[in-house]
Amino acid sequence: MTAQHTQNTALNWTVAPEPMTGPDAGALARDYLAEVASRYWNRPATEAELDEHIADDPGTELARPTGEFLVGRYGGEPGACAGLRLLDARTAELTRVYVRPALRGTGGGAALITALEETARSLGAERIRLDTRTDLVEARGLYAKHGYAEIPAYNDGPYAQHWFEKRLV
Repeated sequence: MTAQHTQNTALNWTVAPEPMTGPDAGALARDYLAEVASRYWNRPATEAELDEHIADDPGTELARPTGEFLVGRYGGEPGACAGLRLLDARTAELTRVYVRPALRGTGGGAALITALEETARSLGAERIRLDTRTDLVEARGLYAKHGYAEIPAYNDGPYAQHWFEKRLV
């Protein structure tokens, strides 16, 4: 499979790039934000709060040549998303990795990680980094399962509590 398209027929997932401005990609990105914000605040995020965050961080760097936004489909229906952006010529960063709750445990996270790594290689990256929060236990487990090791902080993001890296070469 190419960096542009990955398929895992055994689990019925396909992953392909889509612009964040598209209806499926935009809805998934919003679902991701709603979940992580609600978990952080320990209350449901409001539509106004989501709108404000999206306006402040529209994800424009998650498109070629600086990155990519991927949508995972399960049985043809949108069910997962993830972004990748270049931090420098050799380092990519994962962001906005999300699988809809009803589809967790079906292989969507693994399909996204595989496609993200292929995409990173196609952009010339030799390593992938990411940051996440302590309360996102599922995410930390997914990254560890796929060979990402905790590293010292590489950024000072306000929500970053754990940092991971995986070498691609």
